[in-house]
Amino acid sequence: MPAANPVQPTNGSEQLAGADQPAGAEQIARAEQPIGLRSALRWLLGRGPTVATGQPVAMEGAGSGQAAETPELITPEAQVPRLLRQTAAWSWCLLLTGLTIYLTFRLLGVLHLVVLPFIAALLLTALLEPTTSWMHRRGMPRLLATWCTFLGAVLVIAGAVALFANRVSADYPALFAEVKRTATEVEHSLSGPPFHLSSARITLYSNDLVKFISQHKSEVAGTVLTTGKYAIEFLAGLVLTLFITFFLLKDGARIFAWLISGLRRDAHWRVANAGDSAWRALVNYLRGTTLVAAIHALFIGLALWLLGVPLLVPFIVLIFLAAFVPIIGILVVGALAILVTLATKGWLAAVILLAVFVLENQIESHLLQPLVVGRIIRLHPLSIILVLAVGGIIAGIPGAIVAVPFAAVITYAWPALRASPPNPPPD
Repeated sequence: MPAANPVQPTNGSEQLAGADQPAGAEQIARAEQPIGLRSALRWLLGRGPTVATGQPVAMEGAGSGQAAETPELITPEAQVPRLLRQTAAWSWCLLLTGLTIYLTFRLLGVLHLVVLPFIAALLLTALLEPTTSWMHRRGMPRLLATWCTFLGAVLVIAGAVALFANRVSADYPALFAEVKRTATEVEHSLSGPPFHLSSARITLYSNDLVKFISQHKSEVAGTVLTTGKYAIEFLAGLVLTLFITFFLLKDGARIFAWLISGLRRDAHWRVANAGDSAWRALVNYLRGTTLVAAIHALFIGLALWLLGVPLLVPFIVLIFLAAFVPIIGILVVGALAILVTLATKGWLAAVILLAVFVLENQIESHLLQPLVVGRIIRLHPLSIILVLAVGGIIAGIPGAIVAVPFAAVITYAWPALRASPPNPPPD
């Protein structure tokens, strides 16, 4: 009889025996592989691979109900809690965003001689563009309407500056005489009870002040030179502002259309929609603020005229301009006006002017701002104060001037930028 063949393993047991070793080796080799850049990013964003936790894996040919337990392997990313991974990812994003914003502001600070005139021209264009559009809709050519609006604005600005300078030089002798008279009255008041200061002591204080100024003559001269430098920069910026304003009035819409012409169809629709919303918000804000500024200048100028305070026209111009810096501007100019009133007309007139400022501020806060500006920008007064503070810290007075309109533009442009375009988007 032939010799019996040794018992060969079945096909199923053969596959099971051959599958145990490679499966375990594959898991161990996978755990020992280094983490690449893509895996690290996925782990940082909380999208790493799932952790093997000993789930049963059915083996091929093992029959129904037969399964093998894989060894429990913990990947490196699974050792970090999900909340900590998301916090780390957000921290990196915030750091990169903050660095980008910081570098952007540093670049804008270096180019401030171009950036500030461009922002001023943009605000001036938003103020003048409705007039140009109105003339164009009445049949006037766009170029002629632009020239009419531009030349009218230049004449108004030049006239205001000339009137300001003329009235300052004309009212200065009266201001000096009023201050000298008030100083004499204050000197007599201080010589009596309860101060009992002699005129000799007051003269000594005045001499000390003059001596201090003479000792710091170099600092004063440096300040004058710095002021002259700023005056030259101001004139150059004014010329550049007028130049940019003219071309924005003439071709602003075409320039914006050219800037967004290279975007994809849906992105083009979003940016165009956001730009239109932002421009309308800026125009409405400047229109409402101009109306509020005119009401400020009218009522406070009337009070100054009734009290007989010198420098009436310069104060009216300053109050009108200060209204474009909400809250802070009117406080600064109001304090200056009250100080001049106190020095020229006495404490009673100063108290009356202070009461007028308080009353007019209440009318503005509860009537003018909610009805005229509040419906346009929809910003809480606390938000306005914080925005003004941030703008002042970043860019000083120009930053405080553009902070609120910038916030209004962002408030209206951001929802329009995130809106879903129609399907298909219009060309």
